[in-house]
Amino acid sequence: MRFMMIVKASADSEAGKLPSTEELEAMGKYNEELVKAGILLAGEGLHGTSKGARVRFSGKQTTVVDGPFTETKELVAGFWIIEVKSKAEAIAWARRVPFVEGEIEVRQVASAEDFAASDPTGELMAKEEQLRAQVEQRAKA
Repeated sequence: MRFMMIVKASADSEAGKLPSTEELEAMGKYNEELVKAGILLAGEGLHGTSKGARVRFSGKQTTVVDGPFTETKELVAGFWIIEVKSKAEAIAWARRVPFVEGEIEVRQVASAEDFAASDPTGELMAKEEQLRAQVEQRAKA
């Protein structure tokens, strides 16, 4: 099972305040533990929303709103994607994140099986698998 551990933004992360050397060292050790356990699939920090935008959809129209966005508690500052056996294991790893203050949201990543009812012939999932294979090929290049 894949889970995303979503790091919630803070006033400091939105302001672009960088972590201290000690915080970076602690996070590096944590990331190393994830790698040694063989469960880390991806993980990144994100720039503040002042460097981002939102694209809103309404029917066939789209609207672009440039950041920054004010509701920090609803914003994402970074993430890890891990592959573990259960939600309980994902939560156990989230509890080990070396934060003094903050919040991690743990969400299961949907898999192809979750969409089987919407694709009775399997044709759409086969196309999706082809796309994923192309992405993996690019990552290896």
